[in-house]
Amino acid sequence: MSQDKKVLQGKAHKFGHDINTDYIISGRYKFKTLDNEELARHLLEDLNPHFYEHLSPGDFIVAGENFGCGSSREQAPLAIKYARIGAVLAKSFARIFYRNALNVGLPIIQTDTENIEQGNELVVDLAKGKVFITKKNLSLAIKPFPSFVLDIIEAGGLTEYFKKYGGWKKNSV
Repeated sequence: MSQDKKVLQGKAHKFGHDINTDYIISGRYKFKTLDNEELARHLLEDLNPHFYEHLSPGDFIVAGENFGCGSSREQAPLAIKYARIGAVLAKSFARIFYRNALNVGLPIIQTDTENIEQGNELVVDLAKGKVFITKKNLSLAIKPFPSFVLDIIEAGGLTEYFKKYGGWKKNSV
């Protein structure tokens, strides 16, 4: 993975616990269109109607426990990815959401998010396994991704990884 994709920077957008996939992208949209750009414009709007308008490319969604619970539809991580979110940071993730996110190349970071506040500027170093809260001069540990997961994220997801490498890279898993 290239160095520039290993280090992510952006602003924190903080949410609570149990953010389910219907909050991430409401069913009133995910059943009407396959256009991921359109879905992204409605990201988390049931919790914050103007959320998409306040995003900058690379910003982070920060949440508590059980992020992505609910249905297993892939539209939720795709809507986040197409909104140009740098990564999702949470205390824990629903397992199927976790897997779907990696499949589409969305970085998901499990860490203690209590000390991250709305609007904090963050630097996430995927290779070193650290989240830095810049104004607080505080770093949080994350479990570093194995190199093959970093390769999947860099490729843009599992499908793109297999297109690029024609299968698993030697010694990657």
